[in-house]
Amino acid sequence: MTGGFSPNWLALREPLDIAARNRDVETAFRAQLPEGTARILDLASGAGSTVAALQPLLNAETQWQLTDYDPALLDVAAARWSGGSGVSVSTRQIDLASDLESLTFEEVDAITTSAFLDLVSEAFLDRLATQIAASGKPFLASLTYDGRTTFSPPHPLDNDLVEALNKDQKSEKGFGPALGPEAAGEAVARLQAKGLQVLSGPSDWQVGPDDRDFLEEFLGGWFRAARSRWDIDAVEPTALEDWYRLRMAQIEAGELSVMVGHVDLVAWQ
Repeated sequence: MTGGFSPNWLALREPLDIAARNRDVETAFRAQLPEGTARILDLASGAGSTVAALQPLLNAETQWQLTDYDPALLDVAAARWSGGSGVSVSTRQIDLASDLESLTFEEVDAITTSAFLDLVSEAFLDRLATQIAASGKPFLASLTYDGRTTFSPPHPLDNDLVEALNKDQKSEKGFGPALGPEAAGEAVARLQAKGLQVLSGPSDWQVGPDDRDFLEEFLGGWFRAARSRWDIDAVEPTALEDWYRLRMAQIEAGELSVMVGHVDLVAWQ
């Protein structure tokens, strides 16, 4: 597996993630947890955003095991949830691409992940679904990108850029060719094929003009990804740069809003 995301980007997106999470899906997940102390294994934890989102809704005695390839992000998470936070957190550095089966799914009460499934391949998703079904434990996967993005105000190039970004989302992310926007639907199908019940629902980012720092970082990444995938012959070479300059000016003027589509799902026996 390759490296992940910067702490700055994860911090910028966390408030939007928390606001977007689907409450019906989370309620169904919580209903599957035991009374009292619950042990939760979080996959691809980053800086601990799943803990930030779910811990206020859970028993104070919840024990979290955070896993990630990036030890620096795990250090951020460990520091964040230490020092009298009232949250029990342990961390494990692991390459999920090669060592997923070494995790003891059967020894926890639930498995979670956030903003991860769209990065993985079909083969990895099959392995993950097998491990979840064999464990018999509930699984919550939040904030899987589903390919929908809309801008306000709109621009004639928006759809072309969404197409370019979605191509980039299906490139190698350390697990083989990524499922990208197809991930949520493929996850639902595979989990149901394993005999699990699945509930899914939208968890769209609603990004407003006040989210200026996020918008600048987000569209900078969009611009770079789209430029690397820009293979639309009918568009002038300067069109993408013009679009980007316009969007930056709209951010500066407080005139831009963006919706980015995501899906949450929960699976259980």
